[in-house]
Amino acid sequence: MTTARLAPTPVAGDAQLAHRGAFALTARSLWLLGAGLVFIAPAWLDRRALFLLLIWDAIVVVLIALNVHRLTPPSGIHVVRSWSEPLTIGSPAEVRLDIHNRGGMPLEIRVTDYVSGQLRRALPEIDVAVAARDASRVTYDITPSARGDAAMGDVSLRWRDAWALVDRWGMVPLAQDVRVYPSLEEGRRQAMYLIRSRQIALEKRRAKRFGSGRDFENLRDYRAGDERRDISWTVSAKRGKLVTKVYQPERSQTVWLLVDAGRLLRARIGSRTILDETVTAALTLAQVALASGDRVGLLAYGRRVQHRIAPSRGAGHLRGLVEALATVHADAVEADHAGAAATMLGAQKRRALIVWLTEVAETAGVPEVIENALRMAPSHVVLFGVVRQPEMSALAGSVPETTADMYRVMSAQETLERREVLLHGLRQRGALVVEMSPAALSEGLVDRYLEVKERGLL
Repeated sequence: MTTARLAPTPVAGDAQLAHRGAFALTARSLWLLGAGLVFIAPAWLDRRALFLLLIWDAIVVVLIALNVHRLTPPSGIHVVRSWSEPLTIGSPAEVRLDIHNRGGMPLEIRVTDYVSGQLRRALPEIDVAVAARDASRVTYDITPSARGDAAMGDVSLRWRDAWALVDRWGMVPLAQDVRVYPSLEEGRRQAMYLIRSRQIALEKRRAKRFGSGRDFENLRDYRAGDERRDISWTVSAKRGKLVTKVYQPERSQTVWLLVDAGRLLRARIGSRTILDETVTAALTLAQVALASGDRVGLLAYGRRVQHRIAPSRGAGHLRGLVEALATVHADAVEADHAGAAATMLGAQKRRALIVWLTEVAETAGVPEVIENALRMAPSHVVLFGVVRQPEMSALAGSVPETTADMYRVMSAQETLERREVLLHGLRQRGALVVEMSPAALSEGLVDRYLEVKERGLL
């Protein structure tokens, strides 16, 4: 999948009048009108000086009217908004505005793009000079702060010609929705890591023994230590010597990404939510698994299922996963873990790797998500991924200075201890657990995924 296809579609349009009679006098016009006041003083001595004042102002008004008449109309300005690359959360990007002047005189234009606050805090205001029947390009930077769709507004223009007596206002209808995706770069980096790891694993299998996995790879002469069940008796009879079948780890395995989008995932770590971090990790693992030949499915849920994509492979399937993960949003209520687990067990009968990206609730009993993960563990390989909260760990390890601080530290320590007990119980019941910092979650999941593949746990 090429990232260029994920970039927002360019939009274009001609300027339109912001409202009827949308023009204003410039400072130069006001100064010229004010210059006629020099005739006020002589008017005390000779009232004929008032006629000079009126004549002067009339001349200025006529010049202003001529400027309004000759100034390029809104339809003479064409604007194109384009994007340099796909928009990914936390990654700077550039927006381009191409201003085309179809009129016969050069213009000075102030451009204001009504960009979404999700992409940029302050509206960009840029001054640009555009020659007659020519075009100029202006750019500004954005840094998306959240995934999902962001609403871009129209482009406002304010322009004048060389006379600079009148400013004209116009709006270019360029409203569009643009999509902000999870980080795509992390997946590419991890995919390269996967390729290196697979090469190393292949060398290890050749050095030790063949046969991890049950997908046929090739044939070779029998060697001492080979298992009798791996001997191809048909080929051996034809060749007159023993021939062994060589196997490799299965490539057509199924990986499900189970993404929790409940209220607990709304908590922020720095500038991002826990859900943002888990979505990035899910996309990274999806890219790596697809690159290794596995089929990947997605079930994103909050109180109800938000996205359900059946396992498949290929660039088109990855595009569908990216689009779905970009629009996963955190609900304000507790997620329905039992419903998600039932949906998963109903959809996947054969043994699969289920990567459950979630958070553990602070309850007196066993959280629902833990109970349902244990339900799936006997039938599937469950990889339970949670984000370690550095602020909580820092608080638990701090030295209290007051009584209130002591209670806060003790509460943090108790929370972390209970969390560790719950995760330890998962490990004892056969589930795999990855608890990492936000920056290391993607790498931790990929490492465990490669371990599952190498050990042939599926």
